[in-house]
Amino acid sequence: MTAIGIDIGGTKIEIQAFAPDWSLIARNRVPTPQTYPALIDAIAALVAAADMSIGAAPLGISMAGQIDRRSGLALTSNLPASGKPLYADLATRITRPVTFINDCRAMALSEANLGFGRGAARVLGLVLGTGVGSGFISDGIEDDGASGIVAELGHVALPAPLMQRHRLPILRCGCGRTGCFETLVSGPGIGRIARHITGRDLTPPDIASLRATDPAAMQVWQIWCDLVGELLVAAILTLDPDVIVLGGGLSSIDGICADLTTAMAQTHFPGFALPRLGLAEGGDATGARGAALAAQRAGQPDLVDQGSTKALKGGRNVRNLA
Repeated sequence: MTAIGIDIGGTKIEIQAFAPDWSLIARNRVPTPQTYPALIDAIAALVAAADMSIGAAPLGISMAGQIDRRSGLALTSNLPASGKPLYADLATRITRPVTFINDCRAMALSEANLGFGRGAARVLGLVLGTGVGSGFISDGIEDDGASGIVAELGHVALPAPLMQRHRLPILRCGCGRTGCFETLVSGPGIGRIARHITGRDLTPPDIASLRATDPAAMQVWQIWCDLVGELLVAAILTLDPDVIVLGGGLSSIDGICADLTTAMAQTHFPGFALPRLGLAEGGDATGARGAALAAQRAGQPDLVDQGSTKALKGGRNVRNLA
């Protein structure tokens, strides 16, 4: 059956509808509003347009952050919703069941069942973008822990030896903690490393394009890889995944998997195998697809086609959900 997923990120909100074989059949994208009331309005409008276009299919929402299970309040570094009753406010505007899932867990769920990690028993998804987040999937099922915050790797503290070696600043994170990995390994974070090391304002595309010819850009890239490699090894030592899937804007940098595999090998226990590391096959659709999959499982688990390996092809016979 058709399912709908919405992915709410720091820069865009995307709604997508999927056929029973998980091919993409319709989509729409709008910029993420910068105020909470406008955010609620935008999500509600996207759902209303989708319902009119394809009907009230199972609906899942992935978001860059968490919703506290006890209070119902959102915790997010990159959306204008922290401390707000996001679930309750959307429930008043969307008059049917909605399944919420963290955006990184949605990516991991999508890739574990339908993408790069399919067939693996233990899959870690790591999103490197505006923020840094992750999700862990065991036997195709999301493992979100006792309180819903398992594998929040972006908000683990940066390692003291690397911070001292590279003389990096300890910064306050948008989550309220200090010294989180997200502060230096997100997209804005690699820019902070560049400013601190070189005094130049370099964007991730700048660093990606210059690192082969500019020694300063190469130094920034190597420091960033050291930090992410340490983050991945910490995940291996705690979760021991078979597969690690990378998503988010930084994952599109050429050669990232090879460079991070080298970084992991330099700090992991000698003689122990590394997980298979690769890129999300669903591209920028994978988070919405994971939200749709979570919604379908919540409503009709017997209809989920976990064995489908049909590639997600955006563009062909895909209509706009405006």
